[in-house]
Amino acid sequence: MADVWILGGTGRSGRAIAAQLRKRGIRPVPVGRDAARLAAVAEGDRTVVARSAEAMAAEIRRQRPAAVVNTIGPFTRTAPPTIRACLDAGSDYLDLANDLAAVATTLALGDAVAGSGRTVVTGAGFGVTATESVVVKLCDGRTAPEQVRVDMVPSLDTQAGRLGEALAATILEGIPGVEGGGRYQGRRYRNGRLAPAPIGGDVMRLTLPDGEVVTAAGMPLGELLSAQRASGAPNVIAASSEAPSSPVVRVIFPIAAALLAIGPVRDFAIRRLAAVQVAAKPKPREHSWGHAVVRWADGTTREGWLRLGEAQEWTGAVPAEIVRRLLAGEGKAGAFTPAALFGPSLAESCGAEYVV
Repeated sequence: MADVWILGGTGRSGRAIAAQLRKRGIRPVPVGRDAARLAAVAEGDRTVVARSAEAMAAEIRRQRPAAVVNTIGPFTRTAPPTIRACLDAGSDYLDLANDLAAVATTLALGDAVAGSGRTVVTGAGFGVTATESVVVKLCDGRTAPEQVRVDMVPSLDTQAGRLGEALAATILEGIPGVEGGGRYQGRRYRNGRLAPAPIGGDVMRLTLPDGEVVTAAGMPLGELLSAQRASGAPNVIAASSEAPSSPVVRVIFPIAAALLAIGPVRDFAIRRLAAVQVAAKPKPREHSWGHAVVRWADGTTREGWLRLGEAQEWTGAVPAEIVRRLLAGEGKAGAFTPAALFGPSLAESCGAEYVV
């Protein structure tokens, strides 16, 4: 049976993906630093102990798994060496990145990946997959629109525990190396190019199909790039209901950003944030939603939603379904986001439903 490795196999995302793989008849191989914790979640499956990203890459080259699922952030740091190892080993690769810098870096490897004959998929979690799928659905068979806005509205139950360094670094690293603005600025597409945008700007009150009202605001997310590539629109905004949208936050944020741009300050902030203990909280609503509004130059507008359950659970189903399809030989050589590779049916295969 083909080996499918889950890097970060003891974390919440890793465990969710493993459970979904087992439902599809695929035995996962959890990979991580702690042998005892790996054994506790493996359910009798084989495990691989590797205590650093470099050690994981070395084991990939040595053992040559069929596919590798990377759940360890920040993906700007972990994705490039892991992808290089996968290409050397002849392994397919996918990750859960939804920060703009990581998604852009991975998609830029498209030609090199295509030359290797392997498949690389980035953004295989809730935000990118849910919003991109709606855009692909709305734009199917039509010319490129003039403008697209996507919004992610996750419903997550929060588990108690330490925030952790990987998530803290993902939050505070910003978007280094992304053109069109500074490390701690937002982004949007304007006239076909990335341009600066205020984080927490482009505020919009959304009435969900079930009648609940939420507020979403602009964030420099991987959804921005995936929506632009899926639609071909020159003007694109990506927003989230999790973004800070109050006027006070928008005043304070530039000051905080200036401090985080100083390396030692940023490292200190990451350590402090990583140590924060998060309280358990139930999910705020029954459904999570992906949303898109697409406008064409002639004034035609289409709006659509993708309805699903708890966002973390769905983030387990999407990578597992992608892996199943890759093992079945349904992939293509190159670097992709999920719906760009498998179309809008992928979301439905993971239990979601379109409301267009």
